[in-house]
Amino acid sequence: MTARMDKPDYYEVLGVSRDADERALKKAYRALAMQYHPDRNPGDTEAEDKFKMASEAYEVLRDPEKRRLYDTYGHAGVNNTGFSGFSGVDDIFSQFGDIFGDLFGFGGRGRGGAQRGSDLRYDMELTFAEAAQGLKRTIQVPRSVRCDTCDGSGAEAGSKPETCSMCRGRGQVHHQQGFFTLATTCPRCRGRGTTIAKPCKTCDGQGQKRVEREVSVRIPPGVDTGMKLRLRGEGDLGPGGHPGDLYVFLVVKEHPEFQRDGQDLHILREVDFARAALGGQVTIPTLEDDTTVNIPPGTQPGDRITLRGKGMPNPNHAESRGDIIVHVKVTIPKRLSQEQREALERYAEVTAAS
Repeated sequence: MTARMDKPDYYEVLGVSRDADERALKKAYRALAMQYHPDRNPGDTEAEDKFKMASEAYEVLRDPEKRRLYDTYGHAGVNNTGFSGFSGVDDIFSQFGDIFGDLFGFGGRGRGGAQRGSDLRYDMELTFAEAAQGLKRTIQVPRSVRCDTCDGSGAEAGSKPETCSMCRGRGQVHHQQGFFTLATTCPRCRGRGTTIAKPCKTCDGQGQKRVEREVSVRIPPGVDTGMKLRLRGEGDLGPGGHPGDLYVFLVVKEHPEFQRDGQDLHILREVDFARAALGGQVTIPTLEDDTTVNIPPGTQPGDRITLRGKGMPNPNHAESRGDIIVHVKVTIPKRLSQEQREALERYAEVTAAS
């Protein structure tokens, strides 16, 4: 499926083929980041927009699961994974600090205390039925929040942080190396831009404390093991007040009968050879209730019966569902009663004579 027309195709944005590997993606993104980096194009909003779009494209295509969803459903496929682009240039720097470190010798533009907090991970286990129906669940997540004793300043009451004398409040110190100016985190204030003479006793001068917080998570119908949801701003609080994100990784328990393949569900049903030959009915479970399925006369071993639209919902398009596919296994009894043997012998005689 091709991408929607209200957003450019991510492969075209990076200028790579649809089978480009991770190395090719990174190389293409590095070139565009170098060309459109805001520090090289001050005040150029068009360059900044191109920088953001290239970063968004790279964020999706470098992730195997997001890339699979994008290749299948276009932009709609990744929107419901919790990814909806970047909130700003700082968000991009925090996500790709390693790449900008390679390009410019430092992780971003060094904005003093405006560092983003750490991302958090939460593993959530779901039953097969919960994954099929979707649900809303409240979870307890330990995370760093602003210390209410010092209001996040880290300083004891009656005092306040002082501007760092080494970096003069910038949070970084600069070194000239050839044609390049390299910026590194200030060793004195550790990038905060301030130092604290009298630290808060509650948070030990960190300006943060660890608490457990309730977070509401909405799980769309049809999710599967390996999928993850991104909750923006639900991670640890950063030194500059910018929180990271919370990633909820999903694990779905197996069903006792169904074997899942994407949105399709496969199930095996044994049928005795008489019913396979004459036709009959079997009962099949579905995600809602049991249903009766007709076995056509003359059904062969390995035949499949498809129940359209009875499978798993698509987590990105709830109105779209997979199928239930019934695999028929014709069984042959190992032991026969005298009556059964006589009936089969008569059948064999009739078959041979016809």
